Amino acid sequence: MPAKLGTLKRGAVIWERQGELPGPKRARRERTDEWAKIQQWTLWPEQELYEAIRPLVLFHETAGERAKEIDIPQRTLSRKADEFEKLGMQSLFSSEEHGGARESSLTLPSEIRQLIVDLHFELPSMSWREIAEICYIRYDRRPHHKHVKRIATSGHPPSLQARRYQPWHLIPDPAERKLAVIRLHAEGWSITSIAQYMQVSRPTIYDTLQCWAEEGVAGLEEKSRARKGPRKVTLSITNEVRKLQENPLLGKWRMSAALARMGIEVSPTTCGRIMEANRQLYGLEKPQRAPREKLEMPFKAVRRHQFWSADIRYIEEHLLPDPKPVYIITVFENFSRCVLASAISPTQNQWDFLAVLAEAIRRYGAPEALVTDGGGQFYSSQALQLYDMLGIRKERIEAGEPWQNYAETLFSIMWNTPAIL
Repeated sequence: MPAKLGTLKRGAVIWERQGELPGPKRARRERTDEWAKIQQWTLWPEQELYEAIRPLVLFHETAGERAKEIDIPQRTLSRKADEFEKLGMQSLFSSEEHGGARESSLTLPSEIRQLIVDLHFELPSMSWREIAEICYIRYDRRPHHKHVKRIATSGHPPSLQARRYQPWHLIPDPAERKLAVIRLHAEGWSITSIAQYMQVSRPTIYDTLQCWAEEGVAGLEEKSRARKGPRKVTLSITNEVRKLQENPLLGKWRMSAALARMGIEVSPTTCGRIMEANRQLYGLEKPQRAPREKLEMPFKAVRRHQFWSADIRYIEEHLLPDPKPVYIITVFENFSRCVLASAISPTQNQWDFLAVLAEAIRRYGAPEALVTDGGGQFYSSQALQLYDMLGIRKERIEAGEPWQNYAETLFSIMWNTPAIL
């Protein structure tokens, strides 16, 4: 019998004679559609892939039906089956094994390959997908981004020896700067890539392209940034400011209010700028604050627990279930500014205050005096009876002077201190 040459994958060859292989005879297996057994019997990944798509290719089974039988996504099966029908057995092998033998990388013209290398040379940070998009705009051919990466990093020398365009600040002619941006955008470069290449901000690129779209060639010329409308501050307004500025107690806010009473609307910032120019021109003095005698704290403690202070604040914005404001009742010591007791309460009646005060007394004992404002909860009959029973002297701050019991100082420090979680 004449010998018949048969080929297996990856170049292996065997000789067939009358349907039998030389050497020991293999044990015959029963045919099966059980995917777990087929996976065990396959020798190479390409063989397993073919067994996965074989029902789709030979028997036109749908990818959804096959995906239910084996543990492979439906979209992968459909894509692999389409590639097999298009490329045949070649689609089962990775492009790296055949030196990039896929159609999209083999059939790329030399000018596209050179463009990919040049773009990567000009801007290495440009993405592979953007380079593929530029190839599509230039040559109506969009290569796969993986093939773009392979070509760009293959070591092929670029045709460019230097940048085509200098950075924005190195081009003296404004029209040439803008024209370079327009040309790059026409080639398919993105706004981000142009901004990185020209070493300028993205808003500058946006403004340049917008002027080109709206004005055309006229948008290439550099435009003056001088004020186009009439100035709001005239010489007469400046003169009125000079007259009022003779009063050294007028600052920019009072100057703006004084001009408003005269029917002249000028912002405090503009008033400050005019006043500063007048000082330099006429040698006027800057307004000085009138000296004020420092007020002494009426309830300043010289020893611990000499004076306690109590105050109630409310919080409108919080994360509690009830959206109503909640109250913070606090008792603190004037000598050390230490918070002795505090509680959050939905109400601010006398019992809420007395509960906080009783907690502070239980921990630290009774003070010599308690300082509060004129709130009714601090002067209820039950509260006065407690003060008298424990020998606590009741002190009251003046109306509208919360600083006298350190409340403003304490809560300002707490407000400006970041929370420690």
